[in-house]
Amino acid sequence: MTEIRYIELKTGFSDNGPAWIGKVKISRSGNTVYFNDHAFKKWNGCSGNFIDIESDDEYWISGVKKDGSDRHWAGNGKIIIDEKIIPEYLEITGEKEINKAKFIVKNIDDVFPVERINKLLNS
Repeated sequence: MTEIRYIELKTGFSDNGPAWIGKVKISRSGNTVYFNDHAFKKWNGCSGNFIDIESDDEYWISGVKKDGSDRHWAGNGKIIIDEKIIPEYLEITGEKEINKAKFIVKNIDDVFPVERINKLLNS
């Protein structure tokens, strides 16, 4: 199943880490999320709710908020949004266009490394 999610790197950045809104693939159990050639497993960390399986970096991953307030209130910085999901994001938020002061529009390749991660975890 694929869904739109907010993804923010927490390790080394607190609430100011690089952040993305894009399409993710979610495992059947919901415990693993794949995005942008990374795989994340559920985690109860200091600041993140997922951990990168290969790097151990903590991330915050959540659904996008209807009011557009995805980044933590104490954080700042532009969010990279996948150009392919903009119509769906605008439908969720009820906005008419992307706020260029808040977002950087880029193409994010839908690379979901399921096979690579399964090999790693089963070795």
